[in-house]
Amino acid sequence: MKTVIHRADTRGGGNHGWLTTRYSFSFADWYEPTRMGFGKLRVLNDDVIAESAGFGAHSHSNMEIITIVTSGTVTHTDSMGNTFKVPAGDVQVMSAGTGVTHSEENTSQDEGLSLFQIWIETNRQNSKPNYAQKAFHLANSLPGTTLLASENGQEGSLPIQQDAYISYVAVDGTKPISYSVRDTQHGVYVFVIEGDVSVMDIELSGRDGLGLNDVDSITLSSKNGASLLLIEVPMH
Repeated sequence: MKTVIHRADTRGGGNHGWLTTRYSFSFADWYEPTRMGFGKLRVLNDDVIAESAGFGAHSHSNMEIITIVTSGTVTHTDSMGNTFKVPAGDVQVMSAGTGVTHSEENTSQDEGLSLFQIWIETNRQNSKPNYAQKAFHLANSLPGTTLLASENGQEGSLPIQQDAYISYVAVDGTKPISYSVRDTQHGVYVFVIEGDVSVMDIELSGRDGLGLNDVDSITLSSKNGASLLLIEVPMH
């Protein structure tokens, strides 16, 4: 088993007034050559967006973009003709493909917005762009694993164009949870949203990240409860 640990206080980021953000991997003006991603996982950003602010219209191509809203509501608009509200507990995915222009904004005048944004390298270059979203009610999740996004939308998850699996895990203090890695060529990046958790006897706290590869399964336990993201991706 190979591991890499990214403690919360080693992340990059910035405070732009309307946006407070932390980067698990090199992004924007923060460049760290040892933190260019984990396999096909390229971006994991932890964003807090002020009222009546957000990311205005901008473009992407050939990237799988997953947004997990933890508080507030995102207003999504794109060049495919979509305009949707994405409230806390919902997840949205966008396959940028040949190119798409979109905005992600907090249109509320009195409520902040928090979200995680994940970018995964696509395995289908120059495909037709696609958008989807789904309510997962993550705050009410029972202990266990919920698959949020996967290639072709397996097990009721949202579809992305990469052999990758993004899961939300809730761990309570009663029993460990085991996660089986789906492919021997994959690695898993564990990101702790809240709480303290032991992952393969490695102790992690809120906003810590842990990359594991050359492993068949992962065991997670917590004395007082924790919530996590598990991002399984091809390593090559």
